[in-house]
Amino acid sequence: MAAALVVAALTATAVCARTLWLGARRRLDERRGGGSAAAMLAALPEFLTASVLAVVVGVHLGWLPALGWYGPRWTVLPALALGLPAGALLGRMLDDLLPGAFAEPWALAAAARGIPGRATARQAVRRCIPGLLPNIGLFVVGLTGGAVTVEQIFDIPGLGRTTLQAAVAQDLPVLQAGAFALVLLAALAGALARLTARLLIGPALRDGALHSLHRPRPPAPRRTPLLYGTVLLAVIALGLTRDPLALDTGSRLQPPSWSHPLGTDALGRDLLARIGHGAFTTLSLAVAISAGALLAGALLGLLPRLSAPLVDTVNAVPAVLAGLLVAGIAGSGAATPALAVAAVAWVPLAAHTTALLEQERATTHITATKGLGAGEPYLLRRELLPAVLPPVARHALLRLPGVALALTSLGFLGLGAQPPDPEWGLLLAENQPYAERAPWSVLAPAAALALLGALAVTAAGGVRWPCPFTRVVRKPQPAVAPTVGETA
Repeated sequence: MAAALVVAALTATAVCARTLWLGARRRLDERRGGGSAAAMLAALPEFLTASVLAVVVGVHLGWLPALGWYGPRWTVLPALALGLPAGALLGRMLDDLLPGAFAEPWALAAAARGIPGRATARQAVRRCIPGLLPNIGLFVVGLTGGAVTVEQIFDIPGLGRTTLQAAVAQDLPVLQAGAFALVLLAALAGALARLTARLLIGPALRDGALHSLHRPRPPAPRRTPLLYGTVLLAVIALGLTRDPLALDTGSRLQPPSWSHPLGTDALGRDLLARIGHGAFTTLSLAVAISAGALLAGALLGLLPRLSAPLVDTVNAVPAVLAGLLVAGIAGSGAATPALAVAAVAWVPLAAHTTALLEQERATTHITATKGLGAGEPYLLRRELLPAVLPPVARHALLRLPGVALALTSLGFLGLGAQPPDPEWGLLLAENQPYAERAPWSVLAPAAALALLGALAVTAAGGVRWPCPFTRVVRKPQPAVAPTVGETA
């Protein structure tokens, strides 16, 4: 776990390095939308990253051991599999906040006084960290859940793997003990994250001396989301024209060709057809769960006193663990992943909403607006919601691939859809044993998930609070001296 957190921190630093470099040199106007590579990395399932690392680095290259748990060298590949996706998503969230920190008065004053840019960049990161700390605690929870699949692949005798086996066997005593241990670990991580946030920014919250990191600004026109969306829709549309259940044992594990553009699986079924038909199950569930999570998370996050105990409780349950609990009680089935993910997907958004709302209420412009006699309804409608909801909506879009990832992870563990359903997680699970012999069989559904992640991240950059009206500002006309016979 500690090694995975280090990998996640290094990955997040690499993702936002360019923004830090430009901000330290007061050149953020050169910043362009990006992050597609980070989005694709964040959308890759831990079990797929673990499989690729085990096959390529552990088996083919022989650089590191791929199985077992006997010393520090055995921790490298599992730490990379867990830390890379989590660090990519965390880096994108930090990269979204940094421009607002560099635009605050203290940063402008530091540049005017000649303070080195490196020091300004460090303080900008420190300024943004408190708003992310609740979600950093959630990342620890996510690493705990992702460790279940990684332990299964790397043959690690860990707590997550033991809990998984107990859930599949419906061994309730062992399942309860494992779940309690994982929940306790996650609760401690969440409490530590909240304490650290108070220590970093507590006096400013108390004195109302903060500045808003989220100023409304018009979205920049971008064609990248259209490109990713067009490619993804084209793949799905082409797949829907083919039969996903047609067997051809003579064409088992065939590489991509004109007749099978993405190759075939172990039973000779066309992968393009299975990805296209499985998109409805995976994407419709992911979009529906994400929309419901955004609505529930925003509403509960705006009522922190009412929702804080519930958030603290559900915060400690990752999606994979929720799936194990649902499967242990009701058994596995097609509805198990949807119920498990929907039960916990709103928690990161509620925690993010509460953290941003707490900081926004402590800003100087809110204090000034209150001094002018504004009431709570006006503040909520005109000041707080425009500052809080856009970043939370962008966060929800960033989490859309993660929701699909959680669904696929549960399918990979055998707790969701069953064969011959072409659900994307089940496709990855069915073809994962053939990753070394036929890598296209796992790369095809993984590429579809990566496209979804890139689409979500690039589209998230254009989410802004809609302006109720547009003011037309007229340039003042120059004064003209009156001529003889005219009055001024």
